[in-house]
Amino acid sequence: MDYLELIQRLAEPLGPDLEIQEGPTVRVRRPEALRERIELLVRKAVLSSEPERSAAQWLIRSTALELGILPASIHDLYMARGRGEVSDRFTVPAMNLRALPFFAARSVFRAAGRIDANALIFEIARSEMGYTAQSAAEYAASILAAAIAEGYHGPVFIQGDHFQVSAKQYAKQPEAEVEAIRVLAREAVRAGFFNIDIDTSTLVDLSRPNIPEQQEVNYKLCAELASYARQLEPEGVTISLGGEIGEVGGHNSTEPELRAFMEGLNDRLRELAPQAAGLSKISIQTGTSHGGIVLPDGSMAKVKVDFDTLARLSRVAKEYGMGGAVQHGASTLPEEAFGQFVEAGALEVHLATNFQNILYDHLDNGLLHEIYAYLAQHHGDERKRTLTDDQFFYGARKRAIGPFKRQMWDMPGEAREGIQIAWEQQFNRLFQNLSIAGTREFVDRHVVPLRIEVPLRDYLGEKALSEAGADLAD
Repeated sequence: MDYLELIQRLAEPLGPDLEIQEGPTVRVRRPEALRERIELLVRKAVLSSEPERSAAQWLIRSTALELGILPASIHDLYMARGRGEVSDRFTVPAMNLRALPFFAARSVFRAAGRIDANALIFEIARSEMGYTAQSAAEYAASILAAAIAEGYHGPVFIQGDHFQVSAKQYAKQPEAEVEAIRVLAREAVRAGFFNIDIDTSTLVDLSRPNIPEQQEVNYKLCAELASYARQLEPEGVTISLGGEIGEVGGHNSTEPELRAFMEGLNDRLRELAPQAAGLSKISIQTGTSHGGIVLPDGSMAKVKVDFDTLARLSRVAKEYGMGGAVQHGASTLPEEAFGQFVEAGALEVHLATNFQNILYDHLDNGLLHEIYAYLAQHHGDERKRTLTDDQFFYGARKRAIGPFKRQMWDMPGEAREGIQIAWEQQFNRLFQNLSIAGTREFVDRHVVPLRIEVPLRDYLGEKALSEAGADLAD
């Protein structure tokens, strides 16, 4: 196939303001005109078959680079915060935009632009890639296209969340499971994910006699994967790497656990890669549960967060040169709780489920009934007998995002616009509560984004999607 011809054909609907030259290379003549048409290309990047889909993803990436929209690592900002050179009076939101990420990210860029905020992360977990049926390259293309549409320029932080080892698969075939994480990391870095959370906390063994031994497999394997990730770095990029010491929903993390993990990891990392940078952050468990907890009547249970633990472990994390501690699974907490993350000095907070809830709250009843019928037919065998309909569908409906991707894209424009407005209102409130207004100043001071060119051949072909394993966290 003549790939130059393919790229030129994909670019045609965007008009003469996007010029494709030999190579292929991309030149943008009028960014303002391109903003209005980029959605046409995103649709190809999300819904087309190969090789058109991958070519469209490459074309979005290349167009973004031409416009100064650059995938970047937040590592240097976090390390500066660990040294006390950056205020700790804000908490970085890391947002898992599972469904319609192009439209959701547009809402993010609009909300952030109004308050000059730039310390924010777009992320997707290994598990989410599986059940939303989107590769790292597809997700990154959606985010970068949203930046194009909103006229944004500068660094964009795209993150692999919970690049997590499945305990079940590791017990059966440890090397194959670790290799699956390596493959995922390679594809993610190639797509512009210069921020990765390595999660081997599933392998913590609480049956062992002391804390260092309980954390041993966790820190050793995390160090090995961190060393591998360092080998994937494009020249001039230091990937922001995170580790994790406790599974979300388990017992609250402790200072001895954090110290045992970090001391073991740093020792092992020095053996594997003496010159390599270490972690920039650490994820801990402080009481939340991914996706919230639904009561039998469909209402959400109140979840308590141990902010004292979060504050204490964030301080300890800085002793090891990191920016602080990370809070997972927080999006369904009451809005008034988010200011407490800032008070506790939390470095980063991960948000996902409430954005999904907003989507489902605004779906047309016909589509919603179709989705629930699908879930009952294809996932009914996963339902525990004690669950009410409300509890089952709340927990299962994330699994419909991939199978119903096209139907969601095909919603009437006014319906999708209503969802975007609701998302934007939510982002407005979150960004205010997390105090990220004005953080562009900190990002500009400490982050130097680079234009990383990626050849078209690196994008072509089917992408490996993660299995949506039941034991993987979001």
